[in-house]
Amino acid sequence: MKRMSRGKFDKMQKLANADGVIAALAIDQRGSMKKMMKAATGPDNFTMDHIYEYKKLVSQELTKYVSSILLDEEYGFMGIEAKNPQAGLILSYEKTGYDVNTPGRLPEILPNESLQRLVKKGADAAKVLVYYNPDEPQEILDIKHAFLERLGTEAQAADIPLFVEPIVYDDEITDPISPAFAKIKPSKVIRTIQELTKDQYHIDILKVEVPVQFNLVEGYQKEGLEAVYTQEEAANYFKEASEAATRPFIYLSAGVPANVFREELIFAGQHGATFSGILGGRATWRDSVDIYGKQGADALIEWLDTTGKENVEELNAILTHYATPWYAFYGGLENIEVFDLNVAD
Repeated sequence: MKRMSRGKFDKMQKLANADGVIAALAIDQRGSMKKMMKAATGPDNFTMDHIYEYKKLVSQELTKYVSSILLDEEYGFMGIEAKNPQAGLILSYEKTGYDVNTPGRLPEILPNESLQRLVKKGADAAKVLVYYNPDEPQEILDIKHAFLERLGTEAQAADIPLFVEPIVYDDEITDPISPAFAKIKPSKVIRTIQELTKDQYHIDILKVEVPVQFNLVEGYQKEGLEAVYTQEEAANYFKEASEAATRPFIYLSAGVPANVFREELIFAGQHGATFSGILGGRATWRDSVDIYGKQGADALIEWLDTTGKENVEELNAILTHYATPWYAFYGGLENIEVFDLNVAD
């Protein structure tokens, strides 16, 4: 029997669709959004208002078709206001980027936020990105593990689900899309999932990368690229990563094109990965940044209501076919004991 506080349980249900699957849109990019928007508008024409309006319109139009949306308050405050009230709200809780002068890519929380504050702002969950390398020196791992333990405890006290997004990396092989990194990525992703779904972290949803570099899978590779994995090897990695999880996990799109993300999800589902949904970001809306930057708000709305909607609905159809309800990890809803937590006003 899984025990879960009422606040967490109710919010998890709000974040999921009627099937218990998290069909969520991610648009909490900050540094990368600035770069994309500057390129789209031209550096001389760019203002921060472009990003504020862009996030507002994406949220306003696409939350009609998703179960929840991930936004940041810094650039996405207008998007928070504009979202469909039926859609759950996940707010970013980490500072963007990391200090390049400190070893270990250490995570930092927004200094002017707390989970109690996010709850008061209407958040149904908080998301924290953590750069994670299971082969780091133990002293770096200790810092990250303690950070996550504190974070999980804070989420328990605030009665809010915690989503953690571990991005794997390597200090020696620094190009994350190189064949050399592709060879070591499956092991890193699998061991990261094994560690971070342990009970001590109190993470409710792990938002993970697929365990392979998908455009280097035999039969799926881009023209001119040599395959690193056979389909059988890739299938085994997906299954092994899924079996390593002792808590629900969802996939992130990691900036791949929409068609590649769809292929990844279908491949995962066909080969036994029990994922509980997605947080699809750039795969859903990336092409529209350029349209907005060059043609303005009306052209963006038209794109969102046609191509954007289609991108979301194609992903939703895949989820209907292959995704597993978040509560299935605990043996189903009947196996969850919901209790009331007295949270301070």
